[in-house]
Amino acid sequence: MPESISNGPLVWMYLFLLVVVFCRAQATYWIGYYVTSRLVKNVPESGWRRTFYDWSQKEAVSHGIDTLHRRGWIIIPLSFLTVGFQTIIQLSAGLTRMSPPKYTLAMFPGCLAWALIYSTIGFGVWSALIATFAGSPAGIASLVILILLIIGWVVFRRKAQEKIIND
Repeated sequence: MPESISNGPLVWMYLFLLVVVFCRAQATYWIGYYVTSRLVKNVPESGWRRTFYDWSQKEAVSHGIDTLHRRGWIIIPLSFLTVGFQTIIQLSAGLTRMSPPKYTLAMFPGCLAWALIYSTIGFGVWSALIATFAGSPAGIASLVILILLIIGWVVFRRKAQEKIIND
């Protein structure tokens, strides 16, 4: 992030993050919309189109679509208060071909909340966490162990899911 934004007035940080999250959410939605409107009819053999198609067929995405159907549009702004689930819901909105105006109206309050959180306490908490861990050898070791545990958990889950799919 440019120094003039991160060290400048809070309003500039907020507006910068608002534009970032708005563009990111819209891009994710439009990828889903594109996949549904173009790639489902003609499944590509390879390339970036196949990558997007494969992404749209993952189990997490079908859970996101189910959640969107069960909870309705209100889940879209609420998803901005989560990590990871947000992308799945934005993609699911595109995959279900929610109308662009309705989607934009539903996502905008979430964008406002996300930018507020990250421009105030979000990056402050993140910076404090890194400073705490990096301040001592024990902190660095704890951070490395935490990262290795997360990587191990992700690998274990993926292998377990692959085993379930293959069985």
